[in-house]
Amino acid sequence: MEKELTRRRIQFLKKDYSRGFIADCGFRAVNYKRGYLESRLKVLNRHRQQDHYIHAGVIATMADHTAGYAAFSLVPEDHRILTIEFKINFLEAAYGQALVCRSRILREGGQILVGESEVFDQRGREEALVAKAMVTLRSIHESKIKPIQK
Repeated sequence: MEKELTRRRIQFLKKDYSRGFIADCGFRAVNYKRGYLESRLKVLNRHRQQDHYIHAGVIATMADHTAGYAAFSLVPEDHRILTIEFKINFLEAAYGQALVCRSRILREGGQILVGESEVFDQRGREEALVAKAMVTLRSIHESKIKPIQK
């Protein structure tokens, strides 16, 4: 793959990022570079848990998915990315109006990539680091993806 992402590839990745469950969550890809993605979520009441903090599952999903699409920017167009493992540390409770996730790929191998995601809680004009994740991902050729029977 070329050193810089083409405009066409960036447009595809941004659109592809927000499908299905991720679209239901409301995550949007906002800043793409090769091996890097920043995503954003406007927090709604449905994203909050019983004590009105942003649900940990929302934060973990954002960290995992954003790292996956940072990795997706590094592989050939006929490959897909699957998460093998991820570990997340929640550093403090999130309660603001928006979340921002910044993910970058730390190690790019033949099939295995390692990324990190940092999730920030936007609280007015300030943002606080609320979670950090390490994500291990696998690049797989699309021909090896088994179709799901509906």
